[in-house]
Amino acid sequence: MNFKYLLQLAEKRSIILGSSSPRRYRLLKESGVAFTQVIPHTEETRLENEPPCRYTLRLAEEKALEVAGQAGDDTIVIGADTVVSIGNEILEKPSDKADAHRILSYLSGKQHEVCTALALTAEGRVVASGYEITEVFFNEVTGEQIENYIASGEPMDKAGAYGIQGMGAFLVDRIKGNLDNVIGFPCHLLDRLAGETLNKLQLLG
Repeated sequence: MNFKYLLQLAEKRSIILGSSSPRRYRLLKESGVAFTQVIPHTEETRLENEPPCRYTLRLAEEKALEVAGQAGDDTIVIGADTVVSIGNEILEKPSDKADAHRILSYLSGKQHEVCTALALTAEGRVVASGYEITEVFFNEVTGEQIENYIASGEPMDKAGAYGIQGMGAFLVDRIKGNLDNVIGFPCHLLDRLAGETLNKLQLLG
């Protein structure tokens, strides 16, 4: 992935990743962009009847704004959030092992969506944001397979209770869309939003 616009943006402003995710940290590190990481502590509460992708977009924007409030005007903050959903039902990070087992049993043999939203701030306000959707098709998995996977500890800090890039790969039959979106950091979307931010900065002078 060639981060054309993100690299240009990093030449003009300091980049801050407003996320605690080690997976997002790793993917951004691989881009070659210099950045620092600041962990937001935004409250994640879904509004009544809020669609999954609208929810994750709002959270990405709120996380970016929270971190931007701690940084100078010469910074660009990247906020991010990911949700896993079936229809209008959102499957959050599991609260415990029993909850992880419930979520993975529910996903077994079904199709679900992963929606990741990104938001970029400049001068303390959101200047570009958007989201990407990937469809994920799960294999039928046994209770024993689920228990063994939960015992690894991998599902416990992930939306939908699985990591497609790790030991959880066996759960997935196929996807329709980009893999990096399921990991939680859609690279093409990020670079497009970086291009939009560059244009906004030019307008701001």
